[in-house]
Amino acid sequence: MAAAKIINAKSLKFLEKYLNNASPTGYEWEGQKIWMEYLKPYVDEFITDTYGTAVAVINPKAKYKVVIEGHSDEISWYVNYITDNGLLYVIRNGGSDHQIAPSKWVNIHTKKGIVKGVFGWPAIHTRDRAKEEPPKVENIFIDIGAKDKAEVEKMGVHVGCVITYPDEFHILNKDKFVCRALDNRMGGFMIAEVARLLHENKKKLPFGLYITNSVQEEIGLRGAEMITQTIKPNVAIVTDVCHDTTTPMIDKKKEGETSIGSGPVVSYAPAVQNKLRERILETAEAKKIPFQRLAASRYTGTDTDAFAYSNGGVASALISLPLRYMHTTVETVHKDDVENVIRLIYETLLTIKEGETFSYFD
Repeated sequence: MAAAKIINAKSLKFLEKYLNNASPTGYEWEGQKIWMEYLKPYVDEFITDTYGTAVAVINPKAKYKVVIEGHSDEISWYVNYITDNGLLYVIRNGGSDHQIAPSKWVNIHTKKGIVKGVFGWPAIHTRDRAKEEPPKVENIFIDIGAKDKAEVEKMGVHVGCVITYPDEFHILNKDKFVCRALDNRMGGFMIAEVARLLHENKKKLPFGLYITNSVQEEIGLRGAEMITQTIKPNVAIVTDVCHDTTTPMIDKKKEGETSIGSGPVVSYAPAVQNKLRERILETAEAKKIPFQRLAASRYTGTDTDAFAYSNGGVASALISLPLRYMHTTVETVHKDDVENVIRLIYETLLTIKEGETFSYFD
């Protein structure tokens, strides 16, 4: 496939709708419905499971199975405690960043619909600058405009309600996508675009392709752990995000050097099957797709780990999208990187032969 632009008006409209929809961990199903609706013309069937993972399948009768995967959930908060004067204290649902919370709007999801609130914070004039207390999970709180606990409950808010940020999709300087939850609904978008390209280019794969949008990655790879037992794949290519380490306050000696605009990031880690990774790198070089490298000392921290160590061992690899400001409401990626991740997955799939084991001993 030539290095033409991949994202078109239709796919960009889907991306915006998909990102703007809330999909907190444990509550992913509305986003999954949007994702499945987009994929419907390009696949043969769908699989879903008890907790909400969605899989779009091409060539489902094939015995040899290849997964391409992203995860669908976003970080969020839970209501944990309601004070007598109607303020809400929270706990994390995933890796929510307490330091960005003060002064942010929130959506509280209730059976009566969305209740708006704000993370309040004491004014600078009232704080003791010699003993300034930073934001912590223990001291951040939400104000929904209620006078007391009874009014909070009347509004439909109770302990256990999930809380998301309402920040929506924007394009910065023509080619930077900015939104909350790019980690990792960009993955769901990119694997969907691979399916679209296979369909539009009339490519027939010699294996079953399982385009998998897993749930609950943000709390420990749980959705991938479940769905890999259902699919029982032979190969898994996972896509997630990684850090742009060129922004301030990040130590490259610790985090490595990767940046937005420089191409997909291919990981080295024990869970990454070396021969599959080399196939990806060879494909990138052959197709002139720019790429970067990243090393992980023990585990990738992505769904790659769940697939790799399942079912007696699945040849797995990770292609990451470099991203700025992870777990904030202004996560930022470069459009060129998005398209090049799509291209790299697409072109790698075209090299995989039916029954390939990627064994070190062949």
